[in-house]
Amino acid sequence: MRREHRWLSALVLLATAAGGRAADPARALADRIDQHIEAGWEKAKVKPAPLSDDAEFLRRAYLQLAGRIPDVGEVYRFLKDTAPDKRDQLVRKLLDGPRYVTHFANVWRTWMLPEAEASIQGRFLAPSFETWLRGNLSRNVGYDKLVHELLTAPIDNQGNFRVVLRGGGGPNGSPMPYYLSKELKAENLGAATARLFLGIRLECAQCHNHPFAEWKKEQFWSYAAFFSGIRSQRQGDFVQPQGDQPNLKQITIPGTDKVVQARFPDGSDPKWQGEVARKVLADWVVSPKNPYFARATVNRLWDHLFGLGLIDPVDEMAGTEAVASHPELLDELAKAFVDSGYDLKFLLRAITISKTYQRSSAKVAAGKDEAKLFARFPLRGLTAEQIYDSVAMATGYDESAPNLPGVILGGPRSPRQEFVTRFNEQSGKATEFQTSILHALALMNGKLIEDATSLDRSATLTAVLNSPFMELKQQIETLYLASLSRMPKPKELARMTAFVEETVKKGPGDPERKQKEALADVFWTLLNSSEFILNH
Repeated sequence: MRREHRWLSALVLLATAAGGRAADPARALADRIDQHIEAGWEKAKVKPAPLSDDAEFLRRAYLQLAGRIPDVGEVYRFLKDTAPDKRDQLVRKLLDGPRYVTHFANVWRTWMLPEAEASIQGRFLAPSFETWLRGNLSRNVGYDKLVHELLTAPIDNQGNFRVVLRGGGGPNGSPMPYYLSKELKAENLGAATARLFLGIRLECAQCHNHPFAEWKKEQFWSYAAFFSGIRSQRQGDFVQPQGDQPNLKQITIPGTDKVVQARFPDGSDPKWQGEVARKVLADWVVSPKNPYFARATVNRLWDHLFGLGLIDPVDEMAGTEAVASHPELLDELAKAFVDSGYDLKFLLRAITISKTYQRSSAKVAAGKDEAKLFARFPLRGLTAEQIYDSVAMATGYDESAPNLPGVILGGPRSPRQEFVTRFNEQSGKATEFQTSILHALALMNGKLIEDATSLDRSATLTAVLNSPFMELKQQIETLYLASLSRMPKPKELARMTAFVEETVKKGPGDPERKQKEALADVFWTLLNSSEFILNH
């Protein structure tokens, strides 16, 4: 593997020295992804699904990189584009667009601040934290630098807390909500950072040695000791900071008299040299020599895109019996991520332009589970944000209530906030999509869809129904493009056309009005279909 990396580096240098165009590292990594995955298919004698068609890939890429489906114009232009590299161009455009920043700020906030939907304080703190994330993502700050800043964020007595509590944190937001949402407790911060940044579930050893893993109780508290200097005080529903003793490097295990020193989970001891505890921890976490950090990050992003990590679960990567489905690929992705400067966009582009990612979701062999071999793209239930934003895009729905931090505590929530909160209370794993379909449709069959498909309030329906240059066939096609991001199949077009025409013929009433109502029913049916609720 090291020889191959040296060979790739030499190729880049040779092309540059010769005045030619340097090799594309993301494309090279995408090819290596495919080689590793295809080797697994060959060994297991599994036939992969064919590559997705353009419409399927377009919708998938928009949902995962921009957080919503494309609009009609975007679909039409992409399907008509004949450029051989148009999929790569699309990925580049999405990663460089504002929707990537908005969407992945929400993704990372969900991972880093899961308490945002579980507590009053968590919901109130989320906007400031998302602002901080958006700033880092818009500048494409290396993930190592983002995490280092988070782990070393200053904890003062009251100043930053008051600003954040007012729903602010300044124009750049603040990483402080991360600490406040964990109640500023060493054990909560230790457990959360180990799971997200190291891919290990240390908290299972918080009270006793882990019965099924190698982690011991003393290891957990030795890691939590890096956060032991943070002081807090609870006042009602809120926890307030009471300062920080940054040089404190030990903690007493609760219920005992035993004091343990701060130590890394891999068993190594910190080299202090007078530095503060959390900075020493941050330096170790983001170091290229760290055995966990890069692997945990690429595995989590792979899981985000495919619904299944190369090691699953994503927070049990070490110290357990879990093994990687493709260990060489995981190692190569981690090394490439480090070599890129921990560039999240580089990693996302390399994965999404691979043929592995571009496989169809169609099942190839009946009764054969290709999930761990990534022989087809798994069906994914959309998140609450993806559903809401996609409905809004498809229908031209304009949410009138402001989506401001101040309405979360006291006043009424916006329709988007209400939908997201109710949906997340019931959600499970992304690939357990049957549950997602049922409760999403139950939620959608309310005011959201009622308004979005109303003849009087739907911008999309109004535009389609009042276009004199559109015949019935074109109107139905446009509704398919708006909702499912594809043209209807011949049988679908025939069935929907027959439905509209038969509706017009039935009973008394204005034919033009009846045709519009029938087309509204077509649109409602498409938005309530399982195809709309799933990423495929």
